[in-house]
This record gives sequence, structure tokens and C-alpha cells, in this order.
Amino acid sequence: MDYKALTQQTVQEILGYNQDKSGWKVVKISGNLYRVEGIFPESASKLSDFLYKTENRVTWDKSLKAYNMVHKIDSDTFICHTITQSFAMGSISPRDFVDLVSFKHCEGNMDIITSGSVDFPAYPPSSNYIRGYNHACGYVCSPLQENPAHSRLVMFVQTEMRGKLSPSIIEATMPSNLVNFILNAKEGIKTHKAPSGRGCHRNGHSSFLRKK
Repeated sequence: MDYKALTQQTVQEILGYNQDKSGWKVVKISGNLYRVEGIFPESASKLSDFLYKTENRVTWDKSLKAYNMVHKIDSDTFICHTITQSFAMGSISPRDFVDLVSFKHCEGNMDIITSGSVDFPAYPPSSNYIRGYNHACGYVCSPLQENPAHSRLVMFVQTEMRGKLSPSIIEATMPSNLVNFILNAKEGIKTHKAPSGRGCHRNGHSSFLRKK
């Protein structure tokens, strides 16, 4: 499989989502494509570096049991095996995913981290977990025009949980789970940032939208 070509395709999809400003609504229920935003009191480069690194992910991302790089393609691209926690009060059991993850720096000091599920023979589906599937997902980290020392994170998610799940369960839980990701990331970057970093101020906000 040409992982680099697949990466470029995913980057273009995420850029398209990020540039599409029409048709998004604040969610009451879920849609197929989810978008969540948050403001962070850190530079875009520090934020993207924090999100891209695998080392500390499970210490702050409370939705995950495991997040491991299983194959490094180059300095900007790797394959990751992820195992989620159960959620919705145990109604949704843990899933595992095998994703191609990449980092790209763009004009305007914007960083994009993309991911999407791939077939990777070294990690076939097992009987321990239901294998989920991620279509093109990504984080877009960009400086705030009014304050470049702060950044905006826009996250796009389109996931198939698979298994025998009622769509209503996913619709009821996905928005809060993704907003919690933003809140957990804010706490995580404050905890793990280098001592020389800027002080954090709890003046960020987050919002969740969906698109059918």
C-alpha cells in the first residue's frame, strides 16, 4: 500500500472540510461528520506537537486504553494501534483501530494532523475487540489572528464503531465525548508542557458542530 499517497489524499480531504464554512449546525444529535473546536493558550506549533506525540496520549486522553506507534514510515508519518475505553455507561464496549497518522505544516503556520484506518497485516482484527474504522479524520491547528500566541484547534471525526450498536446510542454520546477530548487536551498540555512554556489561562472555549 502506498501510505504516503494515502496520506496526501487524507490531507486534502481535511483541508476541504476546514475550508467548508456552510451547512454546519450546533449539534443536538450527531451526524456522519463531526467537527469540534477549541481555543488553546498555546502556539499552534506547540499544540500540534503535543497532539502528534504518542508518548503521553493515554495519560490525558481519557477515552483511550492504549495508543501506540506500531510502524514508523518517516518522521512525519506512522501507523498507530488504538484501543478505546468503553463508554456510554458501558453500552459501547472498547474498540480498536489501526490508523495511518501524518503531520503536515502548511502556509500561515497552520499544522494538520490527519488519520484514517488502513489494513496493516501485523495487526489484524482479534477476538478481544471489535475493530472500528476511521474515515478521514484530522486536527487543524492554526494561530489566532488576534493573538498568535494562542491557537484554534478544529477537529474532524468520522468513525464507524461497528458491531451491533443502536445509532441512537452513538448519536447521544458522540458530541459530549468529543467536547471532553478538547477539555482533556487543555488539561493535558498544561500538565505536560515544558517549564519554559508560557503560563496557561483558562480562557478558552469549545464548540461542537455536525454535518450530515
